[in-house]
Amino acid sequence: MRDMDKFPVRDGGVCAAKGFRASGHYCGIKAFMQTGADGNESPVPGKKNDIAMVVSDVECRTAGVFTSNKVKGAPVIVTKRNLEKNGGYAQAIIVNSGNANTCNADGIEKAEAMCRLTADKLGIAPDKVIVASTGVIGQVLPLEPIEKAIDPLYNGLSYTGNVEAATAIMTTDTVKKEYAVTFTAGGKECTIGGMAKGSGMIHPNMATTLNFITTDCAVSSAMLQKALSEIVKITYNCLSVDGDQSTNDTCMLMSSGLAGNTEIAAEGEDFDTFKDALYQVMANLTRMLAKDGEGATKLVTCVCTGAPDLDTAIIIAKSVIRSPLVKCAMYGADANCGRILCAMGYAETDCDVTEADVYYISKAGKILVCEKGLGLKFDEDLAKAILSEDEIEIYADLHRGDAEATAWGCDLTYDYVKINGDYRS
Repeated sequence: MRDMDKFPVRDGGVCAAKGFRASGHYCGIKAFMQTGADGNESPVPGKKNDIAMVVSDVECRTAGVFTSNKVKGAPVIVTKRNLEKNGGYAQAIIVNSGNANTCNADGIEKAEAMCRLTADKLGIAPDKVIVASTGVIGQVLPLEPIEKAIDPLYNGLSYTGNVEAATAIMTTDTVKKEYAVTFTAGGKECTIGGMAKGSGMIHPNMATTLNFITTDCAVSSAMLQKALSEIVKITYNCLSVDGDQSTNDTCMLMSSGLAGNTEIAAEGEDFDTFKDALYQVMANLTRMLAKDGEGATKLVTCVCTGAPDLDTAIIIAKSVIRSPLVKCAMYGADANCGRILCAMGYAETDCDVTEADVYYISKAGKILVCEKGLGLKFDEDLAKAILSEDEIEIYADLHRGDAEATAWGCDLTYDYVKINGDYRS
């Protein structure tokens, strides 16, 4: 297992690496409500940004991973086309929240227009722009507010604009999500930083929620994509809030190369260091996404160890994390190990899990609730105390090998149903 705390953490999020500026703005895609003197609600401009721009001082080698949902948002289609057209380079990101621009007859046209508006303002080619959207699906995206936002976004670009951008991409998120680290490659100090959004409709498969990661470390296109794909597999793709995979999932990794290190173009010590740093950023963002799941009161982590291989460990850990019954048990602090074993048993793998040991762990203690596949008598009061904490680990040892994986999720609460029952209103 890689270390989630190996490198020094720094401020700056998506602007932490050399050469990246960002901004955020409220343009009116989201309708913020206020109650008037007559008791009626009406939409008014709010303080929360709903559109963001990120720009690099130079063209960046860019890697991406996208949703595997058969229904894909127009921004996903356009961004993939742009990267294919220009050989994997980008210089800017334009992203809105409040509307996913998905399942719309004019979706491609609107996504292309967002790229063109951004490119014209920056003086770059439209295919050098990454476009992303998040929010309600099947609702036409108004272009006029975006057109009016381009000038404020451009004028607001700053090397310290990461907070404005990270706030702008939030939908039902309750907190912004940013993380950055510094490391050394080729004798030069390098940085990786990023921002993420996501609270619901999260169950990635070869994709993520919306995540934008930047680095000043010089890395070849092939190695950049290799690193991103490898680390996505053991971070974002090991995340599940509700089992629903979004149509707009996008993860972008942009490299400005401004750190001045010798380009990482092959396997070796520097590439391993780069991947370790990328893992730390992406794993911590994944953890933040899980903890901020819609209506969640608890971060729930499942560590599956003793597996015959990594894929098996991932499949079993994710099966536990996404189980509605496990999630409900965690919410109620019910130490029902049968739900854990059940979820392990229907995981889509041939591995025999019938002799597994299962522990519950939190800052309140650690307790063995199942040994060699059999439930045990245990201290119910201690188990209740352990599961009453806001961060819980389910530790499952299969005794079938040396592989290990971690999956991140959350509990399932009444508020999840409430949030999604009136999501559009």
